[in-house]
Amino acid sequence: QVQLVESGGALVQTGGSLRLSCAVSRSRFNAYTWGWYRQAPDPGKRRELVATITWRGTTNYADSVQGRFTISRVNVNNTVSLQMTGLKPEDTAVYYCNQHPPVPNWGQGTQVTVSS
Repeated sequence: QVQLVESGGALVQTGGSLRLSCAVSRSRFNAYTWGWYRQAPDPGKRRELVATITWRGTTNYADSVQGRFTISRVNVNNTVSLQMTGLKPEDTAVYYCNQHPPVPNWGQGTQVTVSS
């Protein structure tokens, strides 16, 4: 069973930076593609895939964060990180990590709030 614990969220001003971390408990962590997702406060919005990183380290980003966010992984200690710079109010959301495609048991997420 996969366990996911996200941390690092905070309240920041527009243009600020944050680094999110995800501690993953699962076997063969390094065999999977991992991603960061976010759920905006608008109830009409679906959870959005923000970035992914393969076992080789190949990364992909949503257009909305390309050039501002960087996903990384450390296979030795089963962590996935998301470095966020140039934050905008529309980045406000609860951020989650999960495999890609995701497994059903999500973590509690970490809140990122960007004030204008």
